[in-house]
Amino acid sequence: MQIVDLDALVSRIPDGAKLAIPKDDTGAPIASTLALIRRGIRNLHIVCVPIAGLQADLLIGAGCVATIETSAVSLGEFGPAPRFNAAVKQGTVRIIDGTCPAIYAGMQAGQKGTPFMPLRGIIGSDLLEQRADWKIIENPFVPGDLMVAIKAIEPDVALFHALAADRYGNVFLGRDRDGMLLAHASRRALVTVEQIVEGNLLDDSARSGSVLPALYVSAIAHVPRGTWPAKFGELTGVDADVMARYAKAARSEEGFEQMLEELNAHFAARQQQEA
Repeated sequence: MQIVDLDALVSRIPDGAKLAIPKDDTGAPIASTLALIRRGIRNLHIVCVPIAGLQADLLIGAGCVATIETSAVSLGEFGPAPRFNAAVKQGTVRIIDGTCPAIYAGMQAGQKGTPFMPLRGIIGSDLLEQRADWKIIENPFVPGDLMVAIKAIEPDVALFHALAADRYGNVFLGRDRDGMLLAHASRRALVTVEQIVEGNLLDDSARSGSVLPALYVSAIAHVPRGTWPAKFGELTGVDADVMARYAKAARSEEGFEQMLEELNAHFAARQQQEA
């Protein structure tokens, strides 16, 4: 594990990677996303765990995404995700439709190293007609009891933001544990954090239960407020003004480019202040 700068962190994500990303309010790394866009990454297969918002919309609008696997893409109270909606209408992005429980089940299978995870609740829906990789199976303990085998999801890279890390590479996640699932299911985890702390987080009895061990972390970058303008748990609220303006402006490609320039300028100015 290495502590690196942001550009070095995202350089570890190759074109065509299957990239797992979290919900917007549980550690969506917007700073990392903008760095990926600046790098010109292409042909990503995004796995949204289990939904996505601004992060996915930025990557799609910038032409970085070939496939998106998700149960929804939305800006929530700020309305539809404009570049995602445009891509769906234009057919420029392949959509792999899922449900929240199904995506979690697939990630849990990847986490546990099993080929699939059984799930109820999908049988009878037309979603099964769109998912040849999901199979109806019989409960081996109860004849006639049917369920769906959800194929394991095994991303190449998990990319998310967290509260803190120590210099040993352990990452403190806090109350939300989606980052744990993303890291366990993926081949590599790249994490931006609010702060780097001294000592070993695993030695802290008050926090160790919410610590992702360095074994699962490939690299860390220190990026305070790295989720802005999205909400990050209880630490920072959403920047409603920026999100509302994005939702309106990004309906056009020109407006999207203007918002992308504004977001990049914000992070560049903040980086200069912290230098």
